[in-house]
Amino acid sequence: MTAPAPIAIFVYRRADHARRMLHSMRQNPLTSRSPVTIYCDGPRGDHDAQAVAEVRAAVRELAPAHARVVERDANLGLSRSVIAGVTETVQRHGEAIVIEEDLELSPVALDYFNAALARYRDEARVMHIAGYMYPVRETLPETFFYREATCYGWATWARAWEKFEPDASRIRDALRERGAQREFDLGGTYDFSGMLDLQIDGRIDSWAIRWHGSLWLHGGLALHPGRSLVRNTGFDGSGENCGDLSLAWDVELGDRPVREFAATVTEDAGAVRAMMAYRKRSALAYRLVDLRSAWRRWRRRVPV
Repeated sequence: MTAPAPIAIFVYRRADHARRMLHSMRQNPLTSRSPVTIYCDGPRGDHDAQAVAEVRAAVRELAPAHARVVERDANLGLSRSVIAGVTETVQRHGEAIVIEEDLELSPVALDYFNAALARYRDEARVMHIAGYMYPVRETLPETFFYREATCYGWATWARAWEKFEPDASRIRDALRERGAQREFDLGGTYDFSGMLDLQIDGRIDSWAIRWHGSLWLHGGLALHPGRSLVRNTGFDGSGENCGDLSLAWDVELGDRPVREFAATVTEDAGAVRAMMAYRKRSALAYRLVDLRSAWRRWRRRVPV
């Protein structure tokens, strides 16, 4: 029997989220047979040292007994931590399943990741296996290809990760040369280009937008499940790069095993239309979040 793919887990300072994630990992039977490395980022200073210590205590309590735990003394930040950990894992094993502390897994998530990694291992155009699926209204195939490299639980191979482009400027310049910015922005329904600009300007530090852009540079595709097998619990304002976006991105976890995998390695046009429709609807939710944040800021400034 083929050994399960290695799992790279990234934690920092949110102990409650990490506990929920580790509990959900336990519900996946493959966890006990999978190589597991847990990367614990270091504190930024005295202000978060206690929170980091609480996460590490949760890891010692709930991690699989065979897990390798890497406790970093310095703070790398999410982007550097993920890039370094994924690179190390794929160099050792040739592939990786990537999980962050604010994710909750379906009991069948690891079965799906492992089956997809095995099925598309030699398909050069397939670069990313996504575990998350947006709460679209349309009925989607059980699995399908779509170019967005969602980052809420995913998997890849060394052959794909070697194409990761760390320089966001190169990605932006290539998109401009190809006249592909609107297509990159999903027909203008989501500002991925703006995220590249923020990365270039140093206003965000996102490995995810650069990985997404890397797929576009190389004509890569991402496999997605029709129902989400991963739930992000971090849209409560506790994460580094997102506020309270639960209105737009929360999902119910699928619990049925994935049996059918896309036979043709080509982007699903129906799925693209569903994503565009979802992005248009979620834009309103984003505006509501912005208005709510502005209201809270105003209330803090006005004496009661």
